[in-house]
Amino acid sequence: MIKVGDSLPAVTLQEFSEVEGNGCSIGPNPVKVAEAAAGKTIALFALPGAFTPTCSAKHVPGYLAQIDAFKSRGVDEVWCVSVNDGYVMAAWGKEQGAIGKVRMLGDGNADWAKKLGLDVDLSKSGMGVRYRRFSLLADDGVVKQVNVEEPGKFEVSDADTMLKQLS
Repeated sequence: MIKVGDSLPAVTLQEFSEVEGNGCSIGPNPVKVAEAAAGKTIALFALPGAFTPTCSAKHVPGYLAQIDAFKSRGVDEVWCVSVNDGYVMAAWGKEQGAIGKVRMLGDGNADWAKKLGLDVDLSKSGMGVRYRRFSLLADDGVVKQVNVEEPGKFEVSDADTMLKQLS
């Protein structure tokens, strides 16, 4: 499992853009984690799936409500990552009001989840391999904080916990 002091593993995630610009075409665009995190402080949270109850009712809304507080504490970007494709992440981001505030990144094959050591097999629930619920703070691609939830819990990966750790 990834730990404080480790570099974020290299992988390419997917991010959908509805508007062409800033070097992004319309459609899912590759996001190379190492390049996207270089020189930035990133608050990242990962969750089992888009449109799932806790993720939609608590996890994403918590980070959205605190986006200005993250920025005021030196966070350049907030990322939400899930084992969904870029289209699903964009649709969910739009429904949540997150587009333009939180980067909604898809890890469709759970490649990054596995490299981070934070994957979980939820096949018994019909969901396949997914992320364990967690949050992470990285500075220039180096992990500064990791908060991994126990199965079925939502206690340490929320926005308030991450903000306290930034103080």
